[in-house]
Amino acid sequence: MKKAEEKITKSVSKAPSRKGAPSSSGVGRRKSSVARVWLRKGSGNVLVNGIDYKKYFVTLLTRHNVEAPFRASQQATQFDIAVNVNGGGKHSQSGAIKLGVARALLKYDDTLRPVLRKAGLLTVDSRVKERKKPGQKAARRKFQFVKR
Repeated sequence: MKKAEEKITKSVSKAPSRKGAPSSSGVGRRKSSVARVWLRKGSGNVLVNGIDYKKYFVTLLTRHNVEAPFRASQQATQFDIAVNVNGGGKHSQSGAIKLGVARALLKYDDTLRPVLRKAGLLTVDSRVKERKKPGQKAARRKFQFVKR
């Protein structure tokens, strides 16, 4: 009886993680962009859609957005990051990545919540483009009014 129980507990016990297996993941959204982020133990490489983030994001502001969670938590060189992002423009993609990385760090280590919250990295920016209304030129712009 004990041998059968030992076999069951051995098969159920946590298997050692594969090299490069994700330690945590997170999803970030901004405008119409969606970023899926995976953290792995590593040396600090950041790949966005298979390209280094410094080549993918050319402006300093977008690079700053991607790096923000690591500056706040001071864990930049602990993880390799793989990101799949689509939709929207580069700026909204960098905002989505910022939220996704912050959520993945939070899933990895819950003690980072006050630090990430204070830096404003866990707050979702829910602003999206307003829809065009019928009988108008755009979302709020009306057609020019002719008095006479």
